[in-house]
Amino acid sequence: MTARDLDVGDHVVARCPSCADGRPQPHEVLKPSTQATVRCLTCDHVHKTRIEPETTEPIRVVVSVDDESLATEADVPTEETLAVGEEFVVETDDDVLGVRITSLELEGDRRVESAPATAINTIWTRAVDNVAVNVTVHPADGRREATTSDRWYVPGDETVEVGEQREVNDATVRIERIQLREDAIAYSTNLVDRAGEPVQAKDINRVYAREQGASGWRSAWDEL
Repeated sequence: MTARDLDVGDHVVARCPSCADGRPQPHEVLKPSTQATVRCLTCDHVHKTRIEPETTEPIRVVVSVDDESLATEADVPTEETLAVGEEFVVETDDDVLGVRITSLELEGDRRVESAPATAINTIWTRAVDNVAVNVTVHPADGRREATTSDRWYVPGDETVEVGEQREVNDATVRIERIQLREDAIAYSTNLVDRAGEPVQAKDINRVYAREQGASGWRSAWDEL
């Protein structure tokens, strides 16, 4: 980012002379210029600082959307280090998508979970703004042969919780367990089976649920 790109109110990262730890802090731009006037958002100190131009590198990005894959590019700051589980926004020919990193590919097809941008050949991702959640539904009477599978199409930030009831194929089901994806790094477990722990849909690999109420009537007809 150059001084010409800055506007009043923009946020930048710079070193603050008043902050004791000496580490870069978030700042608000008060007056754009070669030596910008900024306010430290940590301690409110106002000072001048030089905003160094940001250099970026185009990196190939593959986005998984349901059962399809789309290829595009993203301009990534050369000083940045990327990691599995991080999210960002990419543009394709037809859309703007929020994505999450699932793998980083280096030279020689080597896959890693974290790497500096300059070492990355391909960023493998999946779309997370709208997602398909796999659902396994068990019948109320426990018959394994009557277990069915389905998909919910929901916003990625919609929350799902053990114990809640939802509608699947005109039947009411109660959620019993939630299996999480490997890239869901915000959780301490990969299986949620207790109520009171909401999970975002974009973090879910599969939901296990059981039919309620009317499933017994349906089973009786199945046996005729």
